[in-house]
Amino acid sequence: MALAPTASGMVVSGSVAAFTFGNGNRNWWGRFAVAAPLVALIAGLIVIDTIQNDLRVNELVEIDAALLTDYLPPTAYADPGFAQFLHTHAGQTPID
Repeated sequence: MALAPTASGMVVSGSVAAFTFGNGNRNWWGRFAVAAPLVALIAGLIVIDTIQNDLRVNELVEIDAALLTDYLPPTAYADPGFAQFLHTHAGQTPID
Protein backbone atom coordinates (compact mmCIF):
# COMPACT_ATOMS: atom_id res chain seq x y z
CA MET A 1 0.00 0.00 0.00
CA ALA A 2 1.44 3.38 -1.03
CA LEU A 3 1.38 6.13 1.51
CA ALA A 4 0.27 9.65 0.66
CA PRO A 5 3.16 12.11 0.53
CA THR A 6 3.56 14.35 3.54
CA ALA A 7 4.12 18.06 3.20
CA SER A 8 7.70 19.07 3.88
CA GLY A 9 7.00 22.78 4.12
CA MET A 10 4.57 25.61 3.52
CA VAL A 11 4.99 28.72 1.35
CA VAL A 12 2.93 31.82 2.20
CA SER A 13 2.47 34.72 -0.20
CA GLY A 14 0.00 37.37 0.96
CA SER A 15 -3.27 35.64 1.78
CA VAL A 16 -2.38 32.48 -0.20
CA ALA A 17 -0.61 29.47 1.27
CA ALA A 18 0.69 26.36 -0.52
CA PHE A 19 2.29 23.17 0.77
CA THR A 20 5.51 21.85 -0.75
CA PHE A 21 6.13 18.13 -1.14
CA GLY A 22 9.76 17.10 -1.11
CA ASN A 23 12.43 18.54 -3.35
CA GLY A 24 10.39 18.51 -6.57
CA ASN A 25 11.75 15.23 -8.00
CA ARG A 26 8.94 13.42 -9.81
CA ASN A 27 8.86 9.88 -11.06
CA TRP A 28 7.96 9.14 -14.70
CA TRP A 29 4.25 8.73 -13.87
CA GLY A 30 4.08 12.21 -12.34
CA ARG A 31 5.81 13.75 -15.35
CA PHE A 32 3.40 11.96 -17.68
CA ALA A 33 0.43 13.26 -15.68
CA VAL A 34 1.73 16.80 -16.08
CA ALA A 35 2.47 16.50 -19.82
CA ALA A 36 -0.66 14.54 -20.87
CA PRO A 37 -3.10 17.51 -20.87
CA LEU A 38 -0.71 19.56 -22.99
CA VAL A 39 -0.31 16.74 -25.50
CA ALA A 40 -4.11 16.26 -25.61
CA LEU A 41 -4.62 19.99 -26.23
CA ILE A 42 -2.13 20.07 -29.10
CA ALA A 43 -3.64 16.93 -30.66
CA GLY A 44 -7.13 18.43 -30.37
CA LEU A 45 -6.05 21.65 -32.08
CA ILE A 46 -4.48 19.67 -34.92
CA VAL A 47 -7.68 17.63 -35.39
CA ILE A 48 -9.83 20.79 -35.40
CA ASP A 49 -7.55 22.42 -37.99
CA THR A 50 -7.70 19.34 -40.21
CA ILE A 51 -11.50 19.16 -40.04
CA GLN A 52 -11.85 22.88 -40.81
CA ASN A 53 -9.55 22.56 -43.82
CA ASP A 54 -11.54 19.58 -45.13
CA LEU A 55 -14.83 21.48 -44.78
CA ARG A 56 -13.39 24.48 -46.64
CA VAL A 57 -12.09 22.28 -49.46
CA ASN A 58 -15.47 20.55 -49.79
CA GLU A 59 -17.20 23.94 -50.00
CA LEU A 60 -14.84 25.07 -52.76
CA VAL A 61 -15.37 21.79 -54.64
CA GLU A 62 -19.13 22.31 -54.60
CA ILE A 63 -18.74 25.84 -55.97
CA ASP A 64 -16.35 24.68 -58.69
CA ALA A 65 -18.68 21.84 -59.68
CA ALA A 66 -21.59 24.25 -59.93
CA LEU A 67 -19.53 26.60 -62.10
CA LEU A 68 -18.35 23.87 -64.44
CA THR A 69 -21.75 22.22 -64.94
CA ASP A 70 -23.81 25.35 -65.57
CA TYR A 71 -23.91 27.56 -68.63
CA LEU A 72 -23.29 31.17 -67.67
CA PRO A 73 -22.20 34.27 -69.55
CA PRO A 74 -18.62 35.38 -68.83
CA THR A 75 -19.81 38.51 -67.00
CA ALA A 76 -21.46 36.36 -64.32
CA TYR A 77 -18.08 35.10 -63.12
CA ALA A 78 -16.93 38.68 -62.41
CA ASP A 79 -19.97 39.47 -60.22
CA PRO A 80 -18.93 39.80 -56.53
CA GLY A 81 -22.16 38.22 -55.28
CA PHE A 82 -21.89 35.20 -57.55
CA ALA A 83 -20.17 32.96 -54.99
CA GLN A 84 -22.87 33.78 -52.44
CA PHE A 85 -25.56 33.04 -55.04
CA LEU A 86 -24.00 29.64 -55.73
CA HIS A 87 -23.73 28.91 -52.02
CA THR A 88 -27.41 29.68 -51.34
CA HIS A 89 -28.72 27.88 -54.44
CA ALA A 90 -26.39 24.86 -54.36
CA GLY A 91 -29.08 22.19 -53.84
CA GLN A 92 -31.71 23.60 -56.18
CA THR A 93 -32.26 22.51 -59.77
CA PRO A 94 -32.53 25.21 -62.43
CA ILE A 95 -35.93 25.98 -63.93
CA ASP A 96 -35.97 25.91 -67.74
